Amino acid sequence: MNILQSTRLKKYYGKEPNLVKALDGVDIEVKKGEFVAIVGTSGSGKSTLLHMLGGLDRATDGEVKVGGKEIFKMNDDELTVFRRRNIGFVFQNYNLVPILNVYENIILPLELDGKTVDQEYVNNIIDTLGLAEKINYLPNNLSGGQQQRVAIARALATKPAIILADEPTGNLDSKTSQEVIGLLKVTSEKFNQTIVMITHNEEIAQLCDRIIRIEDGKIIS
Repeated sequence: MNILQSTRLKKYYGKEPNLVKALDGVDIEVKKGEFVAIVGTSGSGKSTLLHMLGGLDRATDGEVKVGGKEIFKMNDDELTVFRRRNIGFVFQNYNLVPILNVYENIILPLELDGKTVDQEYVNNIIDTLGLAEKINYLPNNLSGGQQQRVAIARALATKPAIILADEPTGNLDSKTSQEVIGLLKVTSEKFNQTIVMITHNEEIAQLCDRIIRIEDGKIIS
């Protein structure tokens, strides 16, 4: 079953003769539980693609379906709620709230949505990611790798349909990068979590189940 699908996805900026085709008819399919890497050089369109797949920006043309629902048919308010409930994000810069401790950051999306915290599940995530001894720490007392683990835990906490990871190892050294990708893979397998990650790092991409390559706004393999 495809949990994520894009069809003829286009994102254009500007007008002729200065038209930029950031995405030019992208078709991808991701099955439930897959850990997929989208690989491309700088300017290839991979970040634009991730933003479209997550509904952070709207397409010029084409469609994106998450869990069978076409996201661009929703208005902005509907899309905001849908994103919060169905899509987890892991960014290069962690995006943690500095005045909240580790545990509060992890459950923040649930509290924003007025949902009851599944304590057993959240504790399982915390243990899996090796954060049990850090739950009362503020983000600025953590290393980069630890902060990225918190971001992964936060993304998992809502039991989203998909997690989109935008260069999640971009600010980490190579050893910590391998650890973080290893943890993403473990969580993907343990929680049957679908993860789509963009990266320019070929070595890291090889750890995923499948690699999609993008150049000049088109899928090339």
